[in-house]
Amino acid sequence: MSEKKASNEMWGGRFASGPAAIMEAINASIGFDKKLYAQDIAGSLAHADMLAEQGIIARADQKKIAHGLNTILSEIEAGTFTFSTRLEDIHMNVESRLAELIGPAAGRLHTARSRNDQVAVDFRLWTKRELTRTADALKALISAFLDKAETHAATVMPGFTHLQTAQPVTFGHHCMAYVEMFGRDLSRVRDAIERLDESPLGAAALAGTGFPIDRHRTAAALGFREPTRNSIDSVSDRDYALEFLSVAAICATHLSRLAEEIVIWSTPQFAFVRLSDQFSTGSSIMPQKKNPDAAELVRAKTGRINGHLVGLLTVMKGLPLAYSKDMQEDKEAVFDAAETLDLMIAAMTGMIGDMTVNTEAMKRAAGSGFSTATDLADWLVREAGLPFREAHHVTGRAVAMAEAQKKGLEKLSLADLQSLNPAITEDVFSVLSVNASVRSRKSFGGTAPAEVKRQIRYWRKRLQKA
Repeated sequence: MSEKKASNEMWGGRFASGPAAIMEAINASIGFDKKLYAQDIAGSLAHADMLAEQGIIARADQKKIAHGLNTILSEIEAGTFTFSTRLEDIHMNVESRLAELIGPAAGRLHTARSRNDQVAVDFRLWTKRELTRTADALKALISAFLDKAETHAATVMPGFTHLQTAQPVTFGHHCMAYVEMFGRDLSRVRDAIERLDESPLGAAALAGTGFPIDRHRTAAALGFREPTRNSIDSVSDRDYALEFLSVAAICATHLSRLAEEIVIWSTPQFAFVRLSDQFSTGSSIMPQKKNPDAAELVRAKTGRINGHLVGLLTVMKGLPLAYSKDMQEDKEAVFDAAETLDLMIAAMTGMIGDMTVNTEAMKRAAGSGFSTATDLADWLVREAGLPFREAHHVTGRAVAMAEAQKKGLEKLSLADLQSLNPAITEDVFSVLSVNASVRSRKSFGGTAPAEVKRQIRYWRKRLQKA
């Protein structure tokens, strides 16, 4: 039987001849939805078993179907299966091959289902698997940050606002900020899995079916929590795809912010970190260059994922219920975003794990820009009893004095400081060093090394349960 004839027979007598070449090209999705082969076959196996259990098809036919589907699975995984654009998608390619293998019994497989619920269950299964993979990747990234934070819980560095030196912090505390970010990403992944964990199989085209099917049985067989509760929404919902892209876009944004910092930190002007050769490249003309290309590519790929999210939102925004062919445009966006995000997380995990931290450069920078000015103001409030606004003004004058003398605040003499406010005592110098500053920030979630270590312990325990 020719492919053209096979395609026509799939549709029955409605079409007298095959589609035009342009229609075939725009209509076919096998070029990308063949990624769903394992999920499509798993869904068909569960469906056939349920049909036999309910007495809708004979058990003998179910066994033939199962044998044929497993044969097709082996052929695809061995690379011997021939995919045809004339058969449009993964579902029709599998069904056509099944008919070749087992004959008329193959025609019973599609009883009580439609391609609408078939593609919905395939895509949900695939997305659920990818979200699980993303969760594992995020846990590995968080672990890399926890290791780095533990090593550098007391390594001082400048904290920035507006990319200007603000207050001293520790590098461990800075790493833990990313643990919080990626921890929220992990939480969003878990939430997304929880919401999509319903099986649309059995919703059929849009109205359900008159056959006595058992949707709870197929849902359990496929690892879903339960079946979906509305057949119209079952086939028209792509929230899980949008949510995957939303989660990916937020996570990619976090990765991009981190990438930007790595790019800045690895410049000779900062020299806070040094990337390994594995995540750097050289210049074709300047032999001294070591470029943070992996970080730059992570930063750039964020735009790609954001574009996929906007694209699918635009596809879905005007669709009436229930199914429309527009939804065929959902998969390429999610497939590419999943592959891109997986690569981004893996690259960043590698970069964080083996980058070298220049503790001396960080320490030098931590004391620049009068970073302990706030500590002086706090001391004036706490020890001298000044209202904070007055303490703020006194500190501002101290900064101006230090700047004029081209020295740090801690290098001013006691006489200089007392000329600004006579209540200042020798004890003030205990808070003007960067090490003393970070040790004093003991508030919950603060940068004090002891508090950083406490948060590391919390996250290690949390990660074990995630």
